[in-house]
Amino acid sequence: MQKIIKEFPILDQNIYANTAAYGIMYDGLLDWRQEHDLDYLIGGSEFKIKGLKLVHQIRETVAGFFNCKTNNVALVQNFSLGLNMLVDGLDSKQKVLLIHEDYPSLNWPFEKRGFDVTYIHMMANVEELIFKTIKENDIDVLAISIVQWLNGVKIDLEFLKKLKKEFPNLLIIADGTQYLGTEEFNFEDSAIDVLGASGYKWLLAGSGNGFLLFKDAIKSRFRLKTTGFNSANGDFDKQNNFDFIYHFEPGHLDTLSFGSLKCSLDFLKSIGMDQITLVNKELRTIALREFSKLNLLDEVVTSRPDHGNIFTIKGGQKLFDELANNDIICSQRGGGIRLSFHFYNTTKNIAKVVDVIKKMK
Repeated sequence: MQKIIKEFPILDQNIYANTAAYGIMYDGLLDWRQEHDLDYLIGGSEFKIKGLKLVHQIRETVAGFFNCKTNNVALVQNFSLGLNMLVDGLDSKQKVLLIHEDYPSLNWPFEKRGFDVTYIHMMANVEELIFKTIKENDIDVLAISIVQWLNGVKIDLEFLKKLKKEFPNLLIIADGTQYLGTEEFNFEDSAIDVLGASGYKWLLAGSGNGFLLFKDAIKSRFRLKTTGFNSANGDFDKQNNFDFIYHFEPGHLDTLSFGSLKCSLDFLKSIGMDQITLVNKELRTIALREFSKLNLLDEVVTSRPDHGNIFTIKGGQKLFDELANNDIICSQRGGGIRLSFHFYNTTKNIAKVVDVIKKMK
């Protein structure tokens, strides 16, 4: 893993604990992007026309990486845009369950369109609360982030399977932006019906790319309205007859942005998602233990058996400034300081963070 860490120049001078805000650039992606733009510089429109083949390869790469059928992968510029297009095709009479503290781009599209929304608050027993609320309120749609952006709480994926078994008609829409890339994930084996993500965080793909993954059975529940010439692949005769996923691709896709997604998925695959899973599990375990010792975490986090890669610790501007003075890059979120660790971090990084915090106490 040390050899791989050298791919990230920012790590030479900093401890990067801010992937939850933005993933970092690595040498391989920079090389690919430079080669792409050089080909565009020389080839012009001829290169862009050939780029249409690249879009198909990108779709296949996303499908293979997450085990989803290729014709169920929609490429979108980001999760927020994709979800808005999706929700526009859903009957607003549906009863929707949201977590009040969840990511705004997940909650707001439902709120702004007048859905019958029920809220729960994030609690240690959030899965039990979800089950109870769905049962008591006859909920049609559960929209939820797999990992919560403010505190890193990870929803139990096995619980979602049990939930789906109990309520087979429940539509589960999940935001995987703060989860995908942190560990191995099999979409077809999950209970999630629609899974979306932006690629710029844990997938390290930069801005302007994302995707939505669908299960076959739920497509009929949507009446999508978004369309454009690209949806029909430039064929006038297909204006009202094109595949479901192309509602999300009404215009041309940027080969630089989406090619970056393919490049990064190939990069993660070359490392091995099994290895990334193991490294991230170790980092999570150590961070949880050390921050708990210092009483820096909310009880909602410490009382749960599993957690994501995000930790929001207690602390104000003074501690945040001190971390920055020690070349530790993080964010202020939710009234605390959010630290997020990925496979390019080390146990020594966490030890340094803990040491800085101890000195401030």
